[in-house]
Formats: sequence, structure tokens, C-alpha cells
Amino acid sequence: MTAPNEITPQQLSRLIGTPECPILIDVCTDEDFNQDQRLIPSARRYPFDKIVDLVPELLGKKVIIICHKGLKLSQGAAALLRHHSIDCQFIQGGIVAWRKTNLPMVPTAKVPMQPDGTTLWVTRHRPKIDRIACPWLIRRFIDPCAKFLFVAPSEVLNVAEKFNATPFDVEDCFWTHRNDRCTFDTMIAEFELESAPLQNLATIVRGADTDRHDLAPEAAGLMAVSLGLSRMYRDDLAQLEAGMSIYDAFFRWARDATDENHNWPSSSAKR
Repeated sequence: MTAPNEITPQQLSRLIGTPECPILIDVCTDEDFNQDQRLIPSARRYPFDKIVDLVPELLGKKVIIICHKGLKLSQGAAALLRHHSIDCQFIQGGIVAWRKTNLPMVPTAKVPMQPDGTTLWVTRHRPKIDRIACPWLIRRFIDPCAKFLFVAPSEVLNVAEKFNATPFDVEDCFWTHRNDRCTFDTMIAEFELESAPLQNLATIVRGADTDRHDLAPEAAGLMAVSLGLSRMYRDDLAQLEAGMSIYDAFFRWARDATDENHNWPSSSAKR
């Protein structure tokens, strides 16, 4: 019988990648984590015995605690947070159960984490497609608190060096186009997020970003929306926030609605 404050891996997998996903906190011991240094997408690590230090940050938010088997550490940490009036669950079966479902896990070695536990990225200003798609992917699947700097193209690598930021979608860096694939493809591959919905979305992004609309009929639509957003917003960060909803919608379509059609008039309207 499922406990009242328990969530299954399958239920959690439906939340990851959406704006409704709770904050995920992994409290596995170092011994357990070192056996497989990967995290459930969007999760961050934190010591179970210091979990109350997060109370001010977590008030008013939904939280899910993850441990190795979903037993004493996650249940205890979740109960302690609920004592502090935080809406908190734990994942049934923990990391062990998640692995058995073959759901994606992110290798932490690939995540360019800052000392404060978040990531800082830098790219060219005036984003269009890849430079909105990649931040969406990072915030939804890697680091919900990721920060993005948009600067002149000539200064991206210099800013990266001076501010210890990770450059992306520019030449001569790790996170960029490879052969005929765009930066969004690179991130999906390196973060091991190759699910069917994200691969579907990646094809659309690639088609729009590299002017190959033949790859997917939706690519032309994404291009049109992206160019429209770039005309609506002078502020790159404001454009990114607006673009997040666009990619949220494309992801939900790619995951849940690719077989759905819409037409008019209805079949009953005959002449």
C-alpha cells in the first residue's frame, strides 16, 4: 500500500520536465552515491542531517526527497520538513526503484556546478532558437536555478573565463554544434536524456535552428514563434522567460499529443 506522502517513480517521471515539478533533493549517503554518480533529472544533492537548513528556501514549495531505497533517510528527512510546514513527499523505492524503470539519470560529472550548487552559463545575446531551447532543457532537467548570461558574441569566451561561467552555442567550446547536430542535441546526449519526447523535440529544434524545415513539419512553426519572440522582447532574460512556456508546450505535445489532430467543421456539419 502506498504511503500518503509517497510518490512512485512513474508518477515522478510525469512531473519532471514540466513547470509543476517539485524541488527534488537527493539525500543519499556518499557511500551510496559513489556507487553510481548520477542523479534523477533536476535533482540536487544535500546532506540528510542538514536538511533543516533548507527550510527558509523551501517554505511554500513542493519538495520530493530521494534516497537509495526510499527508507529511513528520505522518509525521515521528508517527515522533518513536513514538521516545518513544507509540502514534502519521498520517492517509493528510492534510486534503486528509479533505476529499475530505466528512466533517465544525469551523470553529475557532466554538470558544471558552481560552489553554491547552481550552474552559470553564458552565450551570445539576442537568442533565437538553440539559445532558448538549451536554457529550457537545463532548467527543466538539470538545474532549476540555473543562471544565464547573454553577452556580445565576441565576449562569450572572455566572460566565461572571468566569471567562471560555462559557454554554450558558440564555436570552440564543448557545449555547441557537432556535425549536423545543434547544441540542444549535444546537451541531450551528454546529459543522457535520450527519451522519445526529447528526441522528438530535438528534431524540431534542429530543423528550426539549422534552416532544415524538412526534418519536421513543426520546425517552421518553431522558427516563426522564435522570431516573433525576438521582436517582442529587447531584454534577453525576459525573452527567455517567455520562451520557457513555448518549450513547455512543445514538450507536452511531443510527450502526450503527437497523435492528436484538430479539424473544423465537425463531422456533423454536412452540406
